Formats: sequence, C-alpha cells, structure tokens
Amino acid sequence: MDTRFPTIFVSHGAPSIILDDSPARDFLRQLGKDLGRPKAIVCVSAHWTTLEPRVTMHPQPGMIYDFGGFPDELYSLTYPAPGDPVLATHVLSLLQSRHIPAGQNLSRGFDHGAWTPLMLMYPDADIPVVQLSVQPQLEPEHHLAVGKALQPLRDEGILILASGSTTHNLRDFFGRELNSEPLPYAREFAEWVKDVITSGRTDELLDYTHQGPHALKNHPSPEHILPLFVSMGAGETGRVLHDSYTYGAISMAGFSWD
Repeated sequence: MDTRFPTIFVSHGAPSIILDDSPARDFLRQLGKDLGRPKAIVCVSAHWTTLEPRVTMHPQPGMIYDFGGFPDELYSLTYPAPGDPVLATHVLSLLQSRHIPAGQNLSRGFDHGAWTPLMLMYPDADIPVVQLSVQPQLEPEHHLAVGKALQPLRDEGILILASGSTTHNLRDFFGRELNSEPLPYAREFAEWVKDVITSGRTDELLDYTHQGPHALKNHPSPEHILPLFVSMGAGETGRVLHDSYTYGAISMAGFSWD
C-alpha cells in the first residue's frame, strides 16, 4: 500500500538559504526526513507563471538560475533529479478531468522555487520531480480547484510540494540583515495566515486581499502566495510546520494539510 503524504507548503526564501545558517534551513533539512521518501514529487513553484497550468515533461530537467546579485557559488549548484513524463501526463489528465485547461512544457528545467527547498529536503536528488506552474492573473479559487484536482496523487505515494512565500515584499527585503527583527506588517499578516489555516477559515484566506492585514503590502504581486492555495486544495486539515523570518520582511512559515 502506498504511503499517503500530507500536502505541503513551504516558504522557500532567498536562494542563499542553501548557504546561510538559519532556522528555516534547518526546518527544510529535517522536513524531508520527517516526511519520508515519496515515489515522486509534484512541485508547484511561484517562479513559474503561465496563462494556464503547465507541467514539465523533460525526463532530465536542467537548472534555472532565476535571480541576480547573489554569491557566485549559487550559480554552480545543480539538482540532477529526474523528471517524470508519465507522472506529468497523469497530472494533466487529473486537471482536464476537472475541466481545468492545462498543457505541457517539453524543455523547462528546475527554477529556484523548486530546487532550493528540494536540495535541502532531498539532497540525493534521486526522486523524480514534475513542476506545475501558477497563474497570477487568475483567482485563488482557481488554484484551490487545481489542488483539489490533484488530491488523488496523495494516495499514489506522491508528494505535492507547493513552494512560495507567506510574505513577499522584496522592496523591504533588500538591504536588511538575515536575522533582522520581523517587520510588524509582515508579522501581522503571517499570524493571520496561520490563524485562518489552522481554524479552517478557507473563505477568508481566499479573500486575503481584502481580509488579510496589509495583504497587498506583503504581496504586491500574488505569485508567491498562490502555491499555498494549491496545497490547501489538495489537503484537508491544516497545521503549522514552521514559523520563522528572514531579512525581516520574509515569513518562512510552512504548513501541511493531512
């Protein structure tokens, strides 16, 4: 019988989390051990945005270094996990069975929204990974529906890993120290997110731009919170896995839905 995995949302932070000693890095390193080994991983990354859902089909994805101004060492890192075209086709069929238009990408590699947490969680890079994109022009309800469509994967020994950020104001990120005190507006929004998730107030979270404190300041653009709705849609009861901050503006909160 296949292991049934929870669905996971992690805040991936800056790519330099790989190099910097922090509670968030320690959490991600332990998370893979705590979860155990899935057959494969479907990773929903904030760093791949498309007009409709797309899945990666390449059998051996390359690396995408979609950032600038970080230490040179990061640009030489590799995560040689295999892709899984069969799983990607299965993901497409699940989405299309729910009347969600979706397509494939034959060439895309791993962006840092995927390889940053995966490198810490599963450093051996021997588990097949398929990436799934988000659609910033569509509502949270769309992403919740995508997650619901993917629920059957959990009974097939597949881990649904959503990677974004609980807060993501880059204007306040730059120029701050790694261990800076959390900015009040970031803490207030992150505390609200934790509260609505653990109390099951899904409708409030779907309306986060109106009901979340300082929502648009924490997410000037929506792509980093949208993976959270996919993970929530694929799960049931939400709980907090981790709670820390980097650079004062970035909540590194992580969640699971069992």
